[in-house]
Amino acid sequence: MSKVLILPGDGIGQEIVAQALKVIDYLNENANLGMELVHGLVGGTAYDETGSPLPQETLDAAQACDSILLGAVGGYQWESLERDLRPERGLLGLRAEMDLFSNLRPAILYPQLASASTLKEDIVSGLDLMIVRELVAGIYFGQPRGIEIRDGERYGFNTATYYESEIRRIGHSAFKIAQKRDKRVCSVDKANVLEVCELWRDVMIEVSKDYPDVELSHMYVDNAAMQLVKAPKQFDVMVTSNLFGDVLSDCAAMLTGSIGMLPSASLNKDGFGMYEPIHGSAPDIAGQDIANPLATILSVSMMLRYSLNQIALADKIDGAVNIVLDQGYRTQDIAADGDTIVGTNQMGDLVVEALKS
Repeated sequence: MSKVLILPGDGIGQEIVAQALKVIDYLNENANLGMELVHGLVGGTAYDETGSPLPQETLDAAQACDSILLGAVGGYQWESLERDLRPERGLLGLRAEMDLFSNLRPAILYPQLASASTLKEDIVSGLDLMIVRELVAGIYFGQPRGIEIRDGERYGFNTATYYESEIRRIGHSAFKIAQKRDKRVCSVDKANVLEVCELWRDVMIEVSKDYPDVELSHMYVDNAAMQLVKAPKQFDVMVTSNLFGDVLSDCAAMLTGSIGMLPSASLNKDGFGMYEPIHGSAPDIAGQDIANPLATILSVSMMLRYSLNQIALADKIDGAVNIVLDQGYRTQDIAADGDTIVGTNQMGDLVVEALKS
């Protein structure tokens, strides 16, 4: 029996997590999944109810569970709050408190959606890339940081920092994933101008010696951004820092045609994970039954694969999503001429129906 904390969050998070729960409920009832669900608050909805984007009750529940399924956080109505009270601080707090240092962001192009990509089909067809992003250190967490008055004007500053141990553990994570794939790791940095990246590159080279079966290459981040657009299939596993990974993973996501299709995992050293779609809370479309729930459903698959060791059921979910796509059903964000456009709720129902086949 596994225990999973369900955190729908804000905006479309409520709608898309509801569809993932349909899949979990079906597998609990029909495939001996054995997943106990615990429900909690995070983000803006948590602030509205408790005054904090990460209530202590949510953190306590997370520490008592095996994994987290998260929807999305954020919205216009909370943007005026003090920084520490904004919804995103709840997400960052979960990552830090649970030490979720390894963020896995797959970029997979489903053959049925090749026409949805903004690039030519021959460039992206067959794309299967994994970006491993360091998630709890780097410039997003470094101190000192702030905005102050210097020399009579406003001065903003952040600090990019990494201990070698932080680099080493994300390196091991990337190499272990590569061993299960095509055995190639590309480490992305800016070592030509940043000392913190010099250390990053040196440590990656040291880590690579423990994995003689995996090929290590290096690429500056500006070139990596160009290569993702020019020839993305050259990459197998890409490992990089928090900031660079944030940017490159979104770039890679759009190669697939829609960020509504892509899940993510954030893991600690013990295999505990927080699983979520890569997209945001999209408050502009919340409540309209048009959000794409497939990334959230596929996040359940990733959870079963990487944290709960339920590989067969993960494959079953992936197969069900493929069946629905083969049948021509699409939410509007991935629809092309001739497709059947369905809403959020119907897409969830279709995946459950496909699980029965």
